[in-house]
Amino acid sequence: MAEHTEPVPTVIADEVDIVYRVNGTGSGRGSATAALNRILRRGKAEKAAGVRRVHAVKKVSFVAYKGEAIGLIGTNGSGKSTLLKAVAGLLPVESGRIYTDGQPSLLGVNAALMNDLTGERNVHLGGLAMGMSREEIKSRYQEIVDFSGINEKGDFITLPMRTYSSGMAARLRFSIAAAKNHDVLLIDEALATGDRKFQQRSEERIRELRKEAGTVFLVSHNNKSIRDTCERVLWLERGELRMDGPTEEVLEAYEAFTGGAGKRPRK
Repeated sequence: MAEHTEPVPTVIADEVDIVYRVNGTGSGRGSATAALNRILRRGKAEKAAGVRRVHAVKKVSFVAYKGEAIGLIGTNGSGKSTLLKAVAGLLPVESGRIYTDGQPSLLGVNAALMNDLTGERNVHLGGLAMGMSREEIKSRYQEIVDFSGINEKGDFITLPMRTYSSGMAARLRFSIAAAKNHDVLLIDEALATGDRKFQQRSEERIRELRKEAGTVFLVSHNNKSIRDTCERVLWLERGELRMDGPTEEVLEAYEAFTGGAGKRPRK
């Protein structure tokens, strides 16, 4: 008889609310004093100073488990990236709680890159920022460069990052982040960059991360990437969790809602 193992939760979101506060311009006089008053008397001062509250995520609850790849979809401004930042611990929640098992890594933040340094130096700094040892970075350096593909048309890894296109920089960021196994890896639109060859490499790496018992969250407007890499999808709309279920089921409902936005591209 096969042994039954209970799924292990890695991220629990419990009735999460996230609110942005956007300051009004006011009269333009005494701005420092006005700012101090807003901090000291936030409630009433916010209304008086014209501070606008943007309720970006509203009462969102879900549980993610080890070995899952979960897609986050929704129209622009639906709260997908905001939710990822909160899971990563980079944004506070207004109410509710987020519990994580292990350290979530948000792609492009844990591996922050510096424009004035070469790609080579950024590989080392990005690896260190993710908690890799110098020995680990050295042993995986060539693998990271090859995976990114940025040297296929020249020795770009020795050039400053400011000479890279946005696509090249995004590919290097993904390659650095993907060199390490993560408890929870949060990816925001990384697969939208690069050619199909790089996207396929990225999708295969996500599958490998899942096999290592990690959890992957993928925000993408490309439904094909979601279909190819995720077995579960969370659909956020206007900050609310509209649907949580199997990939095809949720994507079909979403495509009906949007009139086909993000469907498989035609060749």
